Amino acid sequence: MKRSWPFLVPGIILAALGLVWTLQGTDVLGGSVMSGSSFWGIVGVVLLVVGLVLIVIAIVRRRPRRTG
Repeated sequence: MKRSWPFLVPGIILAALGLVWTLQGTDVLGGSVMSGSSFWGIVGVVLLVVGLVLIVIAIVRRRPRRTG
């Protein structure tokens, strides 16, 4: 088994944080100091993309390679 969990776990955490921060920054999810702030909306999108890239890397590393 290849070690994909070092990419998968941070990817899931970053994607979840990015989603929450994006929703707060766009004022969809209220109740925070971050609500309605475009800064947190942008930071959230960046974290979401980085998290998704890490998840994709973990999935690609987990697949067995086909040989000849």
